[in-house]
Amino acid sequence: MHADYRPQTLEPEVQAAWRDHGKPPARADAPKFYCLSMFPYPSGRLHMGHVRNYTIGDVITRYQAMRGKRVFQPMGWDAFGLPAENAAIAHGVPPARWTEQNIEAMRAQLERLGFAYDWDHEIATCRPEYYRWEQWLFIQMYKRGLAYKKTALVNWDPVDQTVLANEQVIDGRGWRSGAPVEQRRIPQWFLKITAYADELLEGLDRLEGWPEAVKTMQRNWIGRSEGVEIDFSVSGREETLTVFTTRPDTLMGVTYVAIAAEHPLALECARGDARIAEFVESCRRTRVAEADLATLPKRGVPTGLMAEHPLTGETVPIWIANFVLAEYGSGAVMAVPAHDERDHAFALAHGLPIRPVVFPPDGAEHDFAAAAYTEPGVLRDAGPFSGLDSAQAFAAIADRLEALGRGRRRVNYRLRDWGVSRQRYWGAPIPMIQCPQCGDVPVPEDQLPVVLPTEVTFSGAASPLKDMPEFYRTRCPQCGGEARRETDTFDTFMESSWYYARYLCHDNDSAMLDARVDEWLPVDQYVGGIEHAVLHLLYARFYHKVLRDFGLVHCDEPFANLLTQGMVLKDGAKMSKSKGNTVDPQPLIERYGADTVRLFMMFAAPPEQALEWSDEGVAGAHRFLKRLWRLVHRHVEAGGGGPLPGSLDDAQRALRRKLHQTIAKVEDDIGRRYTFNTAIAAVMELVNALYKFEDDSAAGRAVRQEALEAVVGLLYPIVPHIGYALWDALGREQPVRWPVLDQAALAAETIEWVVQVNGRVRGRLALPADAAREDCERAALADENVQRHLEGRTVRRVIVVPGRLVNIVAG
Repeated sequence: MHADYRPQTLEPEVQAAWRDHGKPPARADAPKFYCLSMFPYPSGRLHMGHVRNYTIGDVITRYQAMRGKRVFQPMGWDAFGLPAENAAIAHGVPPARWTEQNIEAMRAQLERLGFAYDWDHEIATCRPEYYRWEQWLFIQMYKRGLAYKKTALVNWDPVDQTVLANEQVIDGRGWRSGAPVEQRRIPQWFLKITAYADELLEGLDRLEGWPEAVKTMQRNWIGRSEGVEIDFSVSGREETLTVFTTRPDTLMGVTYVAIAAEHPLALECARGDARIAEFVESCRRTRVAEADLATLPKRGVPTGLMAEHPLTGETVPIWIANFVLAEYGSGAVMAVPAHDERDHAFALAHGLPIRPVVFPPDGAEHDFAAAAYTEPGVLRDAGPFSGLDSAQAFAAIADRLEALGRGRRRVNYRLRDWGVSRQRYWGAPIPMIQCPQCGDVPVPEDQLPVVLPTEVTFSGAASPLKDMPEFYRTRCPQCGGEARRETDTFDTFMESSWYYARYLCHDNDSAMLDARVDEWLPVDQYVGGIEHAVLHLLYARFYHKVLRDFGLVHCDEPFANLLTQGMVLKDGAKMSKSKGNTVDPQPLIERYGADTVRLFMMFAAPPEQALEWSDEGVAGAHRFLKRLWRLVHRHVEAGGGGPLPGSLDDAQRALRRKLHQTIAKVEDDIGRRYTFNTAIAAVMELVNALYKFEDDSAAGRAVRQEALEAVVGLLYPIVPHIGYALWDALGREQPVRWPVLDQAALAAETIEWVVQVNGRVRGRLALPADAAREDCERAALADENVQRHLEGRTVRRVIVVPGRLVNIVAG
């Protein structure tokens, strides 16, 4: 072997050897392990977040393979999306060509990093052989009532010229463009995710391998609540306003009803009142995120209409308010200013009455003018319900409303059906045909896929499909008359909701999935960012349950275990082009090698925490690998080492004990805890011990050989290139093996410890040479002779001299 570590030449040579020899075979009856990292959008270049994510997945996969598992780690491309369209508009390059070029470039980068992917199973979601089956499943969902079309109030991104799902609106802005989102009513296709709301919620309790933070975010997003649906009649009109409340105990405190600006009643009022029309239009232009409602300035206008209280018949005014969202519930709320903070703030802003009906149960005073009282309590001034506590009033008022036919108990959800229509070009075409006579008709299955044209010209942000009669003109499959093909495309989260299963069946051109999914699903370990908690991860769980109900998979969840890695920061901030603090991994790989970058990524922080970028940290990781290389080179040049002899001296036994303690720790750190940083630190300590071990006897060289082989094996999942080369140099046959833990070597040498009481020898103990202070003290105080000499005395101090004695000071 070379005296110097030269990753620039070594790593390509090792990768060539991997290609020549293929994946090491596993036993056919070995347990399976499917490890998957969230696939990337092919932007053209990897960033450090990619490198961290994919290194974590690769380390886990390689470790499981070394432990004898049958492993599967595929890679593919989440290839539809707006960046390709934007590039096409900016540079005049068709999105398909731009995307395929980027895929080639990024695949080369991933290969250069040494990731052990099953490239034979590669998929790209923009290819017809993939989205054909997405279109097929949509048609099956349409036939079973799980996909439907309706005119809906939607989130419109004026920059990206497309509809966004609720989950894609962040703080009132588009999740990609950052533009303020507007409200529009247009025909949209939806998937009925709400049909699975209860199961999605209940299933979270069984996902023991998921971070609690992700499960909490999904629970909150699904938002199950039990309450009462209440009908308020509109005075002088036949219609009613239906509201949902989780606090029917506050019903007697209603002083107004508020409706959303997009509510049909508000739109009707706007047609005859310029002031109302102006307010409704201003709300339409300003998208409000639900999270912002608490701090939003409370704006509104009275409609001039009155609503009738369902129990008392009292009339209360109907207001249009900016804090009511049309897409949540019925778009109307009963306002109880005394017991709801938003209602209270609105009432103060517009001079509306505040009527307390629930009071603190301990009789304490509450200033209702200053703030709402929102806790449960005891009812007063509430007619026949006075004197009841909130729980009793809930039941009594619900019973009364149901008896009168003016309300009903309901379970409500924050979750809304998933709008999947997008008015953009670069996506999978929705396989539906609009016929003037027959309505919406699915494309016949034998005509799938509906192929997206790839040679297109953009004239602006709008989809070119709308200007391509050769695409949208067609015949109705039912009546044969002229019809129009749907020009909307699927939300790109559709593609990422089932890709984990298609990897297994990538070569099946006659079915979406086959029996291989039963062998490999669920995914054993999924790795990705927590930012996908209520987007991709929720959609994928929904999709999987649909696939199960259609008989395509036979397990309940797609991902058994989830690891959410932290962001990569620089100077305390997330890396981004706009901040100018990005670090390109390619120059670092060229300078230091892929193993150095991988080692730094795993050593700098635990995977679930943010990682602060450090140029010095990268250089330090490289110095360690050079140091390891020199250690092996020196050993090999000196003749290496043979098998372990039958007897060892104290120093040799101590090194072996350190070695096998390290093996035990690293097995736990990588195999169970995923604390790769502490595993690496333990190996570094072992390397330091090896540098101090200067025994060149035959036995000493044998112990050093065992230790070096173990170091290489322990580090191989993290730094596979240098691991492969050093394994060869140590004379071992490939593949690199995980070291075998020798429990006997862990047993510490037992020596005699002297026990003194006030300086006089009163006992002797047989304890390990490296026994902990607490263990020595406990054993000394428990000794029978020592206890006899301590009778009637108080122990004031215990002095432990490591490896020698325990002196008890008593008075």
